[in-house]
Parts: sequence; C-alpha cells; structure tokens
Amino acid sequence: MEGAISYNRQEMLHVADAVAREKGIEREIVLQAMEDAITKAARAKYGAENEIRTEIDPKTGEIRLFRCLEVVETVENEATQVPLGVAQDRNPDAQLGDTLAEPLPPIDFGRIAAQSAKQVIVQKVREAERERQYQEFKDRIGEIVHGLVKRVEFNSITVDLGRAEAVVRRDELLPRETFRRGDRVKAYIYDVRRENRGPQIFLSRTHPQFMAKLFAQEVPEIYDRIIEIKAVARDPGSRAKIAVISSDSSIDPVGACVGMRGSRVQAVVQELQGEKIDIIPWSPDPATFVVNALAPAEVTKVVLDEDENRIAVVVPDDHLSLAIGRRGQNVRLASQLTGWQIDILTEQEESERRQEEFRQRTKLFVDGLALDETTAQLLASEGFGSISELAYVPVDDLKQLEGFSDEQAEALAKKAREWVERENARMEAQRKELGVGDEVAALEGLTLPMLVMLGEKGIKSLDDVGDLAGDELVDALNGALDLDAANAIVMAARAHWFADEAEASSGDAKA
Repeated sequence: MEGAISYNRQEMLHVADAVAREKGIEREIVLQAMEDAITKAARAKYGAENEIRTEIDPKTGEIRLFRCLEVVETVENEATQVPLGVAQDRNPDAQLGDTLAEPLPPIDFGRIAAQSAKQVIVQKVREAERERQYQEFKDRIGEIVHGLVKRVEFNSITVDLGRAEAVVRRDELLPRETFRRGDRVKAYIYDVRRENRGPQIFLSRTHPQFMAKLFAQEVPEIYDRIIEIKAVARDPGSRAKIAVISSDSSIDPVGACVGMRGSRVQAVVQELQGEKIDIIPWSPDPATFVVNALAPAEVTKVVLDEDENRIAVVVPDDHLSLAIGRRGQNVRLASQLTGWQIDILTEQEESERRQEEFRQRTKLFVDGLALDETTAQLLASEGFGSISELAYVPVDDLKQLEGFSDEQAEALAKKAREWVERENARMEAQRKELGVGDEVAALEGLTLPMLVMLGEKGIKSLDDVGDLAGDELVDALNGALDLDAANAIVMAARAHWFADEAEASSGDAKA
C-alpha cells in the first residue's frame, strides 16, 4: 500500500512538471493550484466553516492537511477558534492570537470532489497562463509578430504565436483579405491589456505603423536610424503615403526605401496585398511638405493659414483631378500625412477668388469711408483688409504709400478712426439693447462684435457663458476664437460661482 501511495505522490509531481512545461508557467504555481483544489475538496468533507490549509511537499509529493484554529480567550466559533488552555495542552508555547495547525487525516477523493478539484486546478492554471502571456507581451507593443491561424470566426481570426494566442479583428484586416486555419500571418501588436476572459493580445494589419515596421525590416538604413520615417498615412489595401528623411546627406531616403529596381518597396507592397505606396521626402517647412505630399500632382502656389491650421493649394486646371485623387483619396492621405487641412483650388478658381476679395475690400472702403473707387482699389491692392486696420496703422506708413500725399494720408487715418468710433458706439448700443450684461462685456478676450453675436444667440449673463463648454462658445462666435481662448473665457465667467460657494461656506462656519 505504501508503494502505491508513493507512486501516486510521484505521479502527481510528474503531472505538475508536465503542466508547468506545457503552459510555460512556474511549477510552484501548478502545485499551489493543486493545494487549492485539495483544500476545496477537504472543506466539502469536513465542513465549509472550517479554515483548512493544504501543503504539498515539492520533493516527495506528500500531502498534509491542517485545520487552522485561532488561539483566543473565549471561543465564539468552535470551527475556527480554540481556547488558550486547550491550545497550550497541545503546544506549550501557544499564545493568544497565535494560529494552531491541527493535522487532519488524508481524504479519499470521491468522483464529485475529484471533478471539483480538477476544475479548480484548470482555472488556476489558466489564470497563471494568461498572466504569463500578459507579462511577456505587455512591453512588445509596436513589434511585428509571426503566427499561425488557429481559428477563423466571422469577425476575427485567432493567431497562435507559440507561447500565446492573439486576435486580429475583421476591421484590422485588409479589405478582401481571407485566411484559413494553418495559414501563416504577419501582424503588428497595437495593444496588450489584462483581461479576465477573451483575448489579451490585439494585432493589426491596417495600422499605419505596421507599414513603417515592414519598411524597417526591408531597409537596413531605417533599422540603423540613418533614415527616419516621420509620418505614415494609409487607406488600407488601396494606397498609402510615407514621409522619410535622411540624417546623412549622401543617402537619398526615397531611393533607399524604393531599393534596386523597386525590390524593397515591392516586398512591402506584396505583404500588403498590392497596396500602392507613395514615398515622399519629409520637410520641416509645411508648404514644401504639403507640396511633396500631393505628388504626383503639380502645385503652383501655396497659401498657409497657421491660425486655422489650413493650407490652400493652387494647382493647374488639368491637375485638379490628380491632386484630389479618386474619391478624394490623394488629398485625404496628404492631409493625414502632414496634419494640415488642405483646400485644393485651380488657378482659375484662385484668380476668381482673389478678384472677389479685391472687389469686396474695395466696396468696403468706398461705402465706409466715402472714397473714390481708385483710392479704394489702391488700399485693397496694398493688402488692407478692413477699415480697422487703416485706423490703427501708423500715419507715417500711410504717407509712404505711392499716390498718397501727407495731407491725404492724415485725412484718411482720421476718417478711419471716426468710422471705428461710430461703429463701436453702434455695437455698444446694440449690445445693451440685446441685454448683454456689463459683467460679460468686462470678460477679457471678448470684442464688441463678439458680444453682439452672443446677444443675438441669447447668451447675455455670466451664468449663460459659464454654462457653455469651450467648443460651444467657439460655435456661438462662428469660430472667431480658438478653443484655448474660449476655455479661458468660460472659466473666467464661472469664477463668481466659486466665490459664492466660498462665501456661503464661510457664513455656515460662522453660524
């Protein structure tokens, strides 16, 4: 009988070793799971109210069961407590608060207990395996991995990575891309997170950085950091743009990425199911970068609006469709690559727009300052866009304009100032008529035209402004403010709320 018990003990240790090797987890974790399983079975036999501990000798496989009893003065729960006198009879060194371990006879597993123990072991081993996978892959986000397709489902595929499983969701696969069980797959780890159930490692073949990593594998100069990939924009499975720069002036970054007869770029294209790739040189100058990004279209003129982060690009009439691309693909990818909103205009459209702006400015000076059309056109051609600009420009600058005498320049500046004063008075009266309070007018950053716009939209008090979010204030002012300035104004409008709360708290404290 002793031989049989010894054999069972050794068999249990062999099982623990085999599970640890197969799952890639520590042997101690498997033994701990077995101890938990035996403890659960022992509680089922001796009573769940007992505090039972199991120990498995990692060398011999011997199983020892103990009932843990707390040494107390007065027993309230006989299942978990023992009086001091009884404890000292068993162990003379026992003190109040100690835990006494009372040996229990080994249990004979029944079918139900064995099944329950097996479930505990499987659950504990699975949890340990998932934790091992998480710890192993959490620092590998941004890497490319190879694996075999293990399962194919409607909206995802499961990939066996050897020591772990990962998932590629349908929207992270290239369009019209299909995999079968056993196929090899290459993908990019874009997220690893600890989950109780389901996948923990998430892969992608559509992520922009997947393309960047593929180029790093094909182009040694990128791996050696001589060439840097500055930006990537993709329309997965269709077309992509990648911006590169070289730290060595003797190495052409575009040529290095293309490779001899296109060998390097073709290797990436084949992996991405024929996705067309435009490789362009990166530039720190936004205008140059945008022009490069719109290739193969030719650009004749660029106008930047840094406040709005927009850029107007003028192209020849016959290059319009090339610049926009099929379904707007070329300009959309160029915008993603550069981070600028790009407006495409033909030379004819740009000319018409400039002429319309010129006519509007001329009309503004004619109507507002009662000038003749020639003088108004002269001011418009010099770049003046509003009467306010004329009012605040130094008179000496006006005197230097061709065609203006000193007297005409001084008279023009005076007219402009008078017009601004009349306009301010009119808008101030309109602001009061709309009911916009003086405390709102005192908020720093709001001009009279802005106050009138707020009044027309029913925003009249500090509370009205304070109730808005920053982006709502931007919308109310038709984009006249940026988001940071709008947020600052909203917080200034809310300041009295906190002052009122502090005053109320102070009053309560005094009371």
